[in-house]
Parts: sequence; C-alpha cells; structure tokens
Amino acid sequence: MVKDIVALPHQKKFIYSTDTSTGLVAGFGAGKSFAGVLKTIIKKLEYPTVDVAYYLPTYADIRDIAIPKFSELLEDLGIPYKINKSDKDIYVKDRGKILLRNMSQPEGIVGYEVGYSLIDECDILPLEKMQLAYIKILGRNRSVLPDGSANQTDVVGTPEGFKWFYKTFYNTNKRLIQAKTTDNRFLPVSFIDTLKENYTETLLQAYLNGEFVNLTSGTVYNHFDRTKHVIDVPDKEYMQYFIGQDFNIGGCISTVFVEEDGKAVMIDEVESKDTFEIITKLAKYKEYAIIYPDSSSKSTSTNASSSDFDLLTKAGYKLFRASKNPFIKDRVNMANKLFNDDKIRISSKCRKTIEALEQQAYDDKGHPIKEAGAGTKDDYTDSFGYAIYHRFKNKFTDRKQQQKQMREFDVWN
Repeated sequence: MVKDIVALPHQKKFIYSTDTSTGLVAGFGAGKSFAGVLKTIIKKLEYPTVDVAYYLPTYADIRDIAIPKFSELLEDLGIPYKINKSDKDIYVKDRGKILLRNMSQPEGIVGYEVGYSLIDECDILPLEKMQLAYIKILGRNRSVLPDGSANQTDVVGTPEGFKWFYKTFYNTNKRLIQAKTTDNRFLPVSFIDTLKENYTETLLQAYLNGEFVNLTSGTVYNHFDRTKHVIDVPDKEYMQYFIGQDFNIGGCISTVFVEEDGKAVMIDEVESKDTFEIITKLAKYKEYAIIYPDSSSKSTSTNASSSDFDLLTKAGYKLFRASKNPFIKDRVNMANKLFNDDKIRISSKCRKTIEALEQQAYDDKGHPIKEAGAGTKDDYTDSFGYAIYHRFKNKFTDRKQQQKQMREFDVWN
C-alpha cells in the first residue's frame, strides 16, 4: 500500500532547490534527514541510468540511520528495492543504485561516479577531514545527467558551532535553508519541552532554533561558578554514594558524590596509582556505593593481569556496567546544564576537580584539551562526567536517543 508523503515547507524548499549546492541546517527533529533521503530517492527515480550517493560520517551511521530510513521511505512509496549490506548499496528496481558511503576515511571515496550527492551530519567530523571528504565527493559527482542539468551536492545537518557547515554555506554563494525544531508540526510537544528542560540557552539556539552559535568559547565547563557551586561539606556518613571512576596507569581518579536536597554533592576526590589502590582508598564507601566507571576499562587493566572491572567486582564493589562511554560532548552538556540549573555542589576540599572545571579549555578543533600524563585536568573532568551523566541520564536526551525517538514519527531528524 502506497502512503501519502507529507513534506514541511522548509523540506520542500530543499527538495525543489536546483542550486548546485543547497544546505539545510536545522534543530533536532526538524526533518533534515527525511528531506535528504527523499531528495536522494527523487533523483534516483528522475535519472534511472545514473547512480546517486548518500554520505554519512561512519559505517555505523549508515547501518543505524540511512538503511532504516531509505527502507521505510521506499516501502511507503511502494518502490521495490534490495539492500546489499556488505557493499552498502541500495538497488532500486529498474532504477539503478543508491550508494551509501562513509566519510571517516576520505581517501576511500574513490572508484565510482554518481550524478547526485547528499551529505548528512557533516560537522560530526573534524573540519579538515570533512573538507577533504567534500573535495573527494565533488570529484565523484561527475556523471553526465541525461537532461543536461548541473550535478548537485547537497548537505543537511545540525549546527555544531562555526565548523565546516558554517564556513562552507554561511554568507557564501551557496544556498542555505535554516529551520527550527518547532517547524515540524508532527513532533509531540513533550519532545520540545524535553529539549528546553535539558539544554542551556546557547545549546537551544543551535539544537532548537537551528542557529550557528559559538559552542566552544572559553572554558569547557563555562557554567561552573566557584562562588556559587563550591561549599564546605561536613564530614559525615551517608546512606548511599555514587562514584565516577577514570582509569589511567599511574593516576586513577575517583570522584565521590551523594544526593542531598535534590542536588548532586561531590564530597571527595581520590587519586590512586592503580586499581589495587582504588580498592583500598575507596573502602570506606564500598558498602553503600555504586561506581560509574570508564567503560573502556572493562576489558583492560592498569595492572595488566585482570580487568579493572573484574578486580573491583571481586573486591565487593558494585559497578554500573554501561556498554560504552557517553560522548564527551554529552557529558559536558549534561554537567553544564546541571550547573546552570543549580543542581550541583562541590566540597571545597575537592581542589583538583574545582581547578579542572575552572581551567579545562577547548583546543583549536573545538575538543576539550587532553593533557599528557596521569592525574591531569581531563582525568578529573572525565571521572566527574561519568558519574554525573549516568546518574542523571534519564533526565537528559542525547543525540542517539533523539534519533531513536524520531523513528516513531513521520518526519525524521
């Protein structure tokens, strides 16, 4: 059964644009990928003898985002197709191929020609790598179209500060269409309310209003204020503790929290040379503690004999076992939101954590600076972030959770 396909005004502008390069930048849930997938399918139907290509940052994105969305829309349109998952190609009956390609290794964008290209989520990659991928993509987009039209290379994505999308499309000769999350009338009010509850004003400008704003200025934890968030905490016993744990050879960092009066209160910071010392130094918290560790250490160890997870578990510690670490960006956003909402307090004796929160900055690529050695600022903020993020993640919607939510609605992110 063929379903009616509804496109929003900003999606129609993008789909019908005949400019050689059109960008659609928008907030979460505004339907960017839907517009990109639909335009790619339209081009395939329009030029059955010419292949087209759809690009995402990684193969995982192709598997998790592109293939489900193309499959759903082709089925809604009643168009027969077959997916070659090993080659990452979609064969449309009597209409040729849609090539799904990743951009994480630009040097691999070789050996084929297409007549239309669509790039999705361009700013996930570092600017230099994205620019190289773009040059490679332009080089592949050279099949002659039967009607003599110019080949188009279009881009859809979320504004991630002044990165590749901004530099390539803003105030240039390329066409840029901007849209807000609220432009998508298919979204439930609760989705927009969740964004407003969990993001700072600066992030809302980008992720709700689709605006290019500076997401990397100043310090990483720019909502932390020593005069507001640092207090003297009396020594006493609590009924439960939650502990962030970062592992490093020679400098493992533990950040110890309690929940009190609706706030996360950091009461202690502990530096250990290895996992055995962690076990000893955290002993006074063990009976009532849950540890939120660096998930990358579940199969490795600071002592090269047993995994850090195994050693802690055998010593009687309770661990929260996440399948993988949250993205650094999501940990930072979470902490800044809680600082902004006055939901965190830090004991004045946690001097190294306070210093790290005040001083950690961004590098010239927009990433939090990672220092050499053990027990550095980023080790303290990593430990801090693991505890805060996992403890409060049910109140926080990260990008993959949002994408999962979007699959329940007619218009995708």
